[in-house]
Amino acid sequence: MSVRDTRPTLPRRATLSTRAAARARRAAVRTASPHYRWIALSNTTLGVLMASINASILLIALPDIFRGIGVNPLEPGNTSLMLWLIMGYMVVTAVLVVSFGRLGDMYGRVRMYNAGFAIFTIFSILLAVTWMHGTAGALWMIVMRILQGVGGAMLFANSNAIITDAFPVHQRGLALGLNQVAGIAGSFIGLIIGGILGPIDWRLVFLVSVPVGLIGTVWAYVSLHDTGVRRRARMDWWGNITFAVGLVALLVGITYGIQPYGTHTMGWENPSVLAAMGGGILVLLIFCVIETRVAEPMFHLALFRIRAFTAGNLASLLSSLGRGGLMFVLIIWLQGIWLPQHGYDFASTPLWAGIYMLPLTVGFLIAGPVSGWLSDRFGARAFATGGMLVAAASFVWLLLLPVDFTYLPFASALLLNGIGMGVFASPNRAGIMNSLPPGERGVGAGMSTVFQNAAMVLSIGIFFSLMITGLAHSLPGALQSGLVAHGVPAAAAAKVAALPPVSVLFASLLGYNPVQTLLGPAVISQLPASSAAYLTGRGFFPSLISGPFADGLTVAFAFAIVACLVAAVASALRGGKYAYSEPISSSAPGME
Repeated sequence: MSVRDTRPTLPRRATLSTRAAARARRAAVRTASPHYRWIALSNTTLGVLMASINASILLIALPDIFRGIGVNPLEPGNTSLMLWLIMGYMVVTAVLVVSFGRLGDMYGRVRMYNAGFAIFTIFSILLAVTWMHGTAGALWMIVMRILQGVGGAMLFANSNAIITDAFPVHQRGLALGLNQVAGIAGSFIGLIIGGILGPIDWRLVFLVSVPVGLIGTVWAYVSLHDTGVRRRARMDWWGNITFAVGLVALLVGITYGIQPYGTHTMGWENPSVLAAMGGGILVLLIFCVIETRVAEPMFHLALFRIRAFTAGNLASLLSSLGRGGLMFVLIIWLQGIWLPQHGYDFASTPLWAGIYMLPLTVGFLIAGPVSGWLSDRFGARAFATGGMLVAAASFVWLLLLPVDFTYLPFASALLLNGIGMGVFASPNRAGIMNSLPPGERGVGAGMSTVFQNAAMVLSIGIFFSLMITGLAHSLPGALQSGLVAHGVPAAAAAKVAALPPVSVLFASLLGYNPVQTLLGPAVISQLPASSAAYLTGRGFFPSLISGPFADGLTVAFAFAIVACLVAAVASALRGGKYAYSEPISSSAPGME
């Protein structure tokens, strides 16, 4: 005979409540351990490193990817495919970080961060299994890259807030410095990984993130817990919509502005570009008005009353403007001129460009953690200001180098630039995060990241425009006379010389043989064997472009110097050592 269970049955809601309470108790025990903060730092640094590596990994691997799907990215109709495959990820992370930071403040930063790791991993898999070819394959990859960027935005938006919640004030500089340096160094590490994996199999460029993403997702779900203050609020839909539309329009306008338009070398006179940029700025102004009138705004403009927050973000914006386009300029300099002049085939230059730029990454890795640790004791202002001055000096050094430089001075200038940027980045990010009220750390981190990521896209447009402006004055004449002097028919030489300079830059960026690509097999086959070999060899194009390229370098580096100096001034105006310590209230944060 069975014995009837006479124990009272708890309602399902009560059972769930009991389980939640038990989980909360376990989480409290784990987060109270001094080891938890380092677990949080390790996981968030892994996530940011993975997301930042993927922002640059395509730059070196693009030729292998486009060969894999059967697309020539240098054909006029395909240029936009190449640009969107590079920049779509950057654009979407810039647009969404504030919204995801706000959602993290409302519903839990760890929850949003975990979702970001999972989403990033899923779309990395979908990129690796691309089965289509031609334009359809390129469009599929662009869409998957954009959706992968959604996961990246979740990681970027919440990692700094999770670290700030986990670490006490006197250790945040070191912790945020390690995280920040991993993010910046990842953009250069991605170049090397892409250069190594792309020639083996282009799918590995995307597949390499999958095991990291799977491990990171499970690890984050098991080990991370929300320790910060949640701020329940309504979603600011109009603010989110106007911000996204305005910023996307502005960044799209910049992206298409560096492409040729009609007889113009660039698209800055294209009515569509002007409309996108003008409309984007107008919508962003409307967004600012909305944010001052809604009760619970997405973009807390009141945070700009905190001097340390405002000065830190302005300095971050300007430093990103100086640093972002530098990567493209250095790649073109190495791949299009210096490496071929020193015996490297054009096809091998992408990988070697990444290797020869390693001193830049080394500088970041050395300076970032040290300056973060020191800023915990002495404050951010001296280190952030000094870092920008060192970076400006490194740009002056690069400006003074000849186009055909000796590597040791070039490497030393890159090392100095990396040290300067590393000295700046860690204290500056710690100063920004320390100034935020606990309930605003997610949205504040998102606001800070949007300035940095948007500046990266903007800097690419600025640097490319400055380089193209410098090339446009002297490259066509030098190209035409050089080709005719070596047997190319005048009509064919004139046709090549009339191509926009951006075609030459893209050919160098992608590691193609520029002259062979621009002339085409039909013209080359008609030339004497000796002339064809010389024109397509490693000496003609680098010597031809060196003079015009030097003009472009002068303008681009001069802009970077000015940006770093203004960033140093902004950083010096942040005030002394400061950390928010007021009790949490519903009122807006006051001035420092």
